[in-house]
Amino acid sequence: MLKKGDYVEIKITILNPDERAENLPEDTKRVPYEGKLRGYLLNNAEIGELVEIETPIGRIVKGILLGLVKEYEHNFGEPIRELIDVGKKIREKYLRE
Repeated sequence: MLKKGDYVEIKITILNPDERAENLPEDTKRVPYEGKLRGYLLNNAEIGELVEIETPIGRIVKGILLGLVKEYEHNFGEPIRELIDVGKKIREKYLRE
């Protein structure tokens, strides 16, 4: 159970299938256009429930609770030696000329 005040992410429907543009591919037109928002949970709730959140700028929005916002897990991997040295090599080449 997530608690009131937790920083969470919700899924909202922006456009229903019948509101989408006519020139879209058929498989795209058949599904709703959805988005995700983050904000503070206004009541205790379980994942999958319809909830209300308050966004950081104060908007109250209803949507399906996806879960607690966690720390970022992505990174850019290990440094690549050749890329680290590029700047130095370019400076050496052009400062000699």
